[in-house]
Amino acid sequence: MIRSLPASPERLTMPRHGRHRRSALVTVIVVVALLAACGPGGGGEGGAPVPDGELRIAAQFAPRAGYAVDTDDAFVLTQLGATEALTAAAADGQVRAALAESWTQLDPLTWRFVLRPGVTFHDGSPVTPAAVATALRYVVGVAAPPRALRGLGLVVAEDGADAVRVSTAQPDPILPLRLSSPNAVILAPSAYGGATPSVFGTGTGPMRLVSAEGAQRAVLERFDAYWGGRPALARVTATFVSDPAARALALRAGDVDIAQGLPESSLLEFSAGSGFDEQTAPAPRTVSLLLNQSAAPFADPRIRQAVARSLDRRALAEQALAGSALPASELFGPAVAWGATDPPPAPDVEGARALLAQAGHGPDNPLRVRLWTYPVRAELPTLATAVQAMLRDAGVEAEIRVGDYGTQEPELIAGRYDMFLLSRSYLTDVPDAGATLRSDYTCDGSYNLNHYCSPAYDALIATLDTTTDTAARQEVFRAAARMLTEDVVGVPLVHSQENVVTSGVAGFVLDPFAKRLVTPQLAVTAG
Repeated sequence: MIRSLPASPERLTMPRHGRHRRSALVTVIVVVALLAACGPGGGGEGGAPVPDGELRIAAQFAPRAGYAVDTDDAFVLTQLGATEALTAAAADGQVRAALAESWTQLDPLTWRFVLRPGVTFHDGSPVTPAAVATALRYVVGVAAPPRALRGLGLVVAEDGADAVRVSTAQPDPILPLRLSSPNAVILAPSAYGGATPSVFGTGTGPMRLVSAEGAQRAVLERFDAYWGGRPALARVTATFVSDPAARALALRAGDVDIAQGLPESSLLEFSAGSGFDEQTAPAPRTVSLLLNQSAAPFADPRIRQAVARSLDRRALAEQALAGSALPASELFGPAVAWGATDPPPAPDVEGARALLAQAGHGPDNPLRVRLWTYPVRAELPTLATAVQAMLRDAGVEAEIRVGDYGTQEPELIAGRYDMFLLSRSYLTDVPDAGATLRSDYTCDGSYNLNHYCSPAYDALIATLDTTTDTAARQEVFRAAARMLTEDVVGVPLVHSQENVVTSGVAGFVLDPFAKRLVTPQLAVTAG
């Protein structure tokens, strides 16, 4: 069915603030009602683009902080095409122009960004150096600055009628790349009148956020004055559906045109020839088994090595997760240019038993440990059960506890745990692994959950402070990954994959970094 909108759609309601706890049954009813309200189902792939069409999305992750730009909700906004930053990042790690058309490093601490001329915010006001300075000063001045901008000592000043100067306390060779972070988006001055910035009608992207219903649904309208050209879509409706089976059902029923993050079992229904278009790509996300090196038993490298040898990573990816992930041989995988393409090491259960015996653990004295994880990512409890069985074969008894991550994190940081199964994006903010390698593995790293400390590793990571060349930085990333593997700093198990299935959509290209979904070229088609 062709879904066209009138030239001047009626005004939508303003957002309702606050959240309410609901039972699972009420939540399902609300989701179904919202999907049904989005309109009747569309046809399959193919057909001509529909002028002034509406795109309906079953989104995987909902905003959890009222669309606050200094939180991970900023990723939802950039995905939906509402907000933009001074720069953008390509998948190969290169930085490209966005709201800034060029930039120059004036000295080791200072960069000058020249703004793209003629750009306006959704409220009609111009993008000026003063507006950029206001936006960046806000985000670095919050109590807990976003990861990409934290600890930089960032200072922003207007520099003439068309530029800003951005300086840091220490030399930062990748500052332009950092400013591509979804947390560094530029909002109109009118956004900053309250306690927190309002993202409604204050961005610069191809779509203008006009309403939201808590963490359930968001509606966006086309921004006709978009600097990158008039968008093809007139409206986007995103319904946030946490249950992957429900997202698949909504797509199958024709209630949405795009569904994110479907389980492998559902993907089989949307194969070639089914009238749907599936796109899958490796994601820069690895599920690792963290091992607490600050205390027994994993302070002993023999026991860490025994655990690594016990695990069949290919079986975890292909059998436990039904092929929805890729087996890992090290921290980085095929999603990035510097990732390893080697097959994972084959399991060596006998070798694992021998190492355990050397450490004083045998059939009469099995090693008993606690294995923690969390349920937000559905694959983690499944992997925990499979890992438990593999460890048992080698002589390690693991007691599984699945709980809330927020409750577990203080224990992890304090080193009061044994093993933890973690899904971690190593390129959460920018396509450069330096931040993750520093925060997760250096001696004073803020997120060093393995409690690993190696002066040699820290010296290697310190070279990134003065390395500006992209290829040279990537060589450091490779060397760091090899060192972590040799020291058995946790055990990378599988690399995640991003998948999106569409129906009756033209111009969609999957972003494995999950930062872009709605683009000016995206359109619905006549089925």
